[in-house]
Amino acid sequence: MYKIVYRPRALEELEDSLRFYGEKSKKVAENFKEAIKEKIESIKESPKQNPKKYKNYYEAKLKKYPFVIIYIVEDERILIVAIFHQKRNPKKKYK
Repeated sequence: MYKIVYRPRALEELEDSLRFYGEKSKKVAENFKEAIKEKIESIKESPKQNPKKYKNYYEAKLKKYPFVIIYIVEDERILIVAIFHQKRNPKKKYK
């Protein structure tokens, strides 16, 4: 089983997004958090199911929210690099 590790940037993006959705609606924030959790569990079970978009970076899209989870598979761990809003500048995706 793979271990999930987060880069600080990914945690910051997640916290910012939860705060944003929380200001709109507590229910929406909870649903977003659950969608992230479910997608990460899916990644953990089968990390190479999602497309490799750039070098060693995989992208997993959320269905109901405009986000992708960007990650790298390394031996026994999955490094979550970013939780990236799709309306942001795509050039910043892998930095």
